[in-house]
Amino acid sequence: MANIQIRVNDELKSKADMFFTSLGLDTSTAIRIFLTAAIENNGLPFEVKHRGASEALMQAVSDSRARTNLNVPYDTAEEAVSAMLDD
Repeated sequence: MANIQIRVNDELKSKADMFFTSLGLDTSTAIRIFLTAAIENNGLPFEVKHRGASEALMQAVSDSRARTNLNVPYDTAEEAVSAMLDD
């Protein structure tokens, strides 16, 4: 039988152990289940993707690029920082 060693921070390990215990598993068994599912799916057994930005954030980015709907348009970063410090 082969061994796999990985390093994770203490908090992640503790939370994973508690979570898998609540499912009646130990962490080693959960990892074996993951590996088996990956092989059976010929890939990761779940979707991997970036979290989408909120519509409000995307609108704010679009507005800032178009220089619209801004409280005060600034010509330089220094002017913007100075205005923030004045508040």
